[in-house]
Amino acid sequence: IKCKAAVAWEAGKPLSIEEVEVAPPKAHEVRIKIVATAVCHTDAYTLSGADPEGCFPVILGHEGAGIVESVGEGVTKVKKGDTVIPLYIPQCGECKFCKNPKTNLCQKIRITQGKGVMPDGTSRFTCKGKQLYHFMGTSTFSEYTVVADISVAKIDAAAPLDKVCLLGCGISTGYGAALNTAKVEPGSTCAVFGLGGVGLAVIMGCKIAGASRIIGIDINKDKYAKAKEFGATECISPQDSKKPIQEVLVEMTDGGVDYSFECIGNVGVMRAALEACHKGWGVSVIVGVAAAGQEISTRPFQLVTGRTWKGTAFGGWKSVDSVPKLVTEYMSKKIKVDEFVTHTLPFDKINEAFELMHSGK
Repeated sequence: IKCKAAVAWEAGKPLSIEEVEVAPPKAHEVRIKIVATAVCHTDAYTLSGADPEGCFPVILGHEGAGIVESVGEGVTKVKKGDTVIPLYIPQCGECKFCKNPKTNLCQKIRITQGKGVMPDGTSRFTCKGKQLYHFMGTSTFSEYTVVADISVAKIDAAAPLDKVCLLGCGISTGYGAALNTAKVEPGSTCAVFGLGGVGLAVIMGCKIAGASRIIGIDINKDKYAKAKEFGATECISPQDSKKPIQEVLVEMTDGGVDYSFECIGNVGVMRAALEACHKGWGVSVIVGVAAAGQEISTRPFQLVTGRTWKGTAFGGWKSVDSVPKLVTEYMSKKIKVDEFVTHTLPFDKINEAFELMHSGK
């Protein structure tokens, strides 16, 4: 199939709308017509050149939704015409990770996915005679993409694809961080660092879990009104106090919060989020992805005195099983999705979408 795609030819350059060729799906692969895609900081991180796994030229994008166009040999879970969300964390159901209820980190195709190729080691994308790499096993910045059959979730055909594409990463990640990873309890106090899409989804999860106090933290005060719509009880800026933000939070909450979430990818903020937790039982979850080579630090005494430091990927959801259920929760109005959408742009304005994201809009 010949179609349009946004190609990242090299790091640090804007994406270029090109005509690409998308090969048919091989065995255990699915070709999808992408109807809608969102942009995420992870795409920008790879595009910046800071990602050690970044390969170029590449078709980025990992928050998408579409319709199955064709399937390769041996595919049984989906068929032509099915409505689907591609998954950057697959679920094969066979590896020891999939068999363990404690994790969602399926490893079946991890090595080839990290190298930007399909499980057989080759690419399905070409442009101007050059092979393009895949990204996160999904490559949703293309009108057609090919994914492994274990990297696709069949969803309710009535779901609006320009909304539920967000369940492919950001919303599911934040929501699951609160419900699955932290297991926020009714009546608890939570602090959420970073009020972007993921932070708002964490707030939504904390509220649904019954938290009585949810403190949003961001230096951009334009984000406070939206955070309160999602359930934040108050919002503060680290720049409004001479004291470190963890000290401010400890004072505000009589010893610290029960749960904190870092949704930025800043190792200094990760430390602050841990140290803002209550002695004896506080849990801090790292949701943001820090740049390559960075390390976290704190005084060991923080952990000795009963705080827990955790991390989460895709909110701990077993992807093939959970994404259809999240779509159902949205369709039955249990979780918000529409409210996360700030701008809807045509595909050829994709660089503008990145600019809006970088400017915090």
